[in-house]
Amino acid sequence: MVIRVPFTGGEKESLQASLDRHREVVLWKVEGLDDEALRRPLTPSGTNLLGLVKHLAANEYGWFCETFGREVEPLPFDADDPEADLRVEPGESTADVLAFYARSRAAADRAIAEVGLEETGTAWFGEAVTMRWALIHMIEETARHTGHMDILREAVDGTTGDHRD
Repeated sequence: MVIRVPFTGGEKESLQASLDRHREVVLWKVEGLDDEALRRPLTPSGTNLLGLVKHLAANEYGWFCETFGREVEPLPFDADDPEADLRVEPGESTADVLAFYARSRAAADRAIAEVGLEETGTAWFGEAVTMRWALIHMIEETARHTGHMDILREAVDGTTGDHRD
């Protein structure tokens, strides 16, 4: 089932639906692939499908939970390695990364539900941002990476499309 942004919904409801729509594409793009295919680097920089899921999970925790003072689990960010959150380590299983994404989404959804659109938190770079800004940013971030995932998935097995039929 394709999630649709309501044509006449409220602002927060519409932003959440848009984010959820792209989140579901993330899961669809990894569905049915084995561990080798999910980890296969398909660009010169080493980008792979599972690494993008890990990156999005870390960003959901960061933007919705850290920014708004919510509890987070240890995140794979490293000031000395800007690609750390995109890299799946040998000891991390596909199930681990997908569970991390599920936990980050659930934690983000709780923060979104509890924080008003105009309320501010402090971003990792020290500036105040509203929940509205965080939602818009994560919609952009997730949509951008689902586009990358579409190209990577096509390279793996020919599957294309922006949403399930």
